[in-house]
Amino acid sequence: MTILIGNRTIYQGSITPADLNVETAIIEVADQAEPNIVEGYIDVSELQSGDTLVVKEYINVDGVNLRLYAQNTYSGAQTEPIIRFHSKTFQEGYKVTITQTAGTPRSIKYWFLRLEYAVT
Repeated sequence: MTILIGNRTIYQGSITPADLNVETAIIEVADQAEPNIVEGYIDVSELQSGDTLVVKEYINVDGVNLRLYAQNTYSGAQTEPIIRFHSKTFQEGYKVTITQTAGTPRSIKYWFLRLEYAVT
């Protein structure tokens, strides 16, 4: 069996939470027919003193439940503002969210690449 990359989808833009303490999805991919690979970046360079941002990454491995994979909190201006999401293979679902818990809601830029396997 040969495995090839079928399609690619780029998710790129910026998002600003509507309000504090509101979890906002940056990328959300539902169940797929074939396995996928996803990776990407978010840019938190807009954060200022007094701002706090929670970044969560979820993955579904049982076909039913999207579970928390990783969670990190960023406070104030960041000297290294690019957050890297390393390659993950998934089929049942994947999501990255942000929640700003303090300060003024800031614009967060993002870029993700999703590759779909094509089995021949």
